[in-house]
Amino acid sequence: MQATYSTMASAPAAKKAHWQSIVSQVYFSLDLRFPSGAEFEGRLDAWTLGAVAISRNESDGLLYRRHERHLLAEREESFLITVPDQAEIRFAQDGRDVSCRPGQFLIERSHLPYEFSHRDRASLWVMKIPSPVLRARIARPERLATLQFNATHGVGALFVDMLRLTAPRLDEMDEPVRALMGSQLVDLLAMAIEADDRILGSQSSSVRGAHLHRAEQFVRQHLRDIRLSPVMVAEGCGISRRYLDQLFEAEGTSVAAYIRAQRLLMCDAALRDAHNRKAISEIAYEWGFGDQAQFSRNYRARFGVTPSEARATGRQAAAAAS
Repeated sequence: MQATYSTMASAPAAKKAHWQSIVSQVYFSLDLRFPSGAEFEGRLDAWTLGAVAISRNESDGLLYRRHERHLLAEREESFLITVPDQAEIRFAQDGRDVSCRPGQFLIERSHLPYEFSHRDRASLWVMKIPSPVLRARIARPERLATLQFNATHGVGALFVDMLRLTAPRLDEMDEPVRALMGSQLVDLLAMAIEADDRILGSQSSSVRGAHLHRAEQFVRQHLRDIRLSPVMVAEGCGISRRYLDQLFEAEGTSVAAYIRAQRLLMCDAALRDAHNRKAISEIAYEWGFGDQAQFSRNYRARFGVTPSEARATGRQAAAAAS
């Protein structure tokens, strides 16, 4: 369901404090700084799509700050995908300071301090994705923070078009369909990111980096296949098994461990999705685990809770948010 927040009905002296409360509720804790003496108006429309949330943010110019103290009480990391429709935005995080204009989109991390600002009145689309959901589709998404991506052609444009077109139709859909739409938006985002040459270059400019990138993609595309193995990955990428092992050893892991970790991330996202009604055994099998007991052991070792406990936590969080 759509939730709409606005400062229009607030007393002039209360508008800025009201906007601070709105954005902290929809996104996470932030400090806001407004131009001195200026009047302020803002409106925010928000929708939930399973584990994913999208919002339309329209406001006069201001500065958002995320400080270290904001991170202390928050356990769950998220990524914000920001798409400016009107006005240029500035974003600074981890020593990098960038601008993002209409026709681009930007990625922000919640678990690092940052500054986000726009001088003029701006209209933004924002997609909030829990870290496990994005990590299940993109390797090491933390390297994406502060990168701007082209939204004027190709998959990037398709992702932004779908984001804009989906929101007005969400109230016509039931919860399972909305959750599916959220998953499809994340899939499109992952495709847009993986198509960008800088993602390959950010890992390594060498041939080894290209081979590693290709192997990771192959694994993620074949996670549902219970036959997926290091040999299958090596053959699918046209490299030797020994060379494949060396690529992953240089990253501090093994091919089998990487496959298992990616499968566990997909299972975790499904278990914490309150709209997913599949049995735990079905979810495990869907993502390539043939042994239920082995899956449960691996899941608890990775996440510190049992699959049943994770599912209960996801449903409790959804109930509290409704």
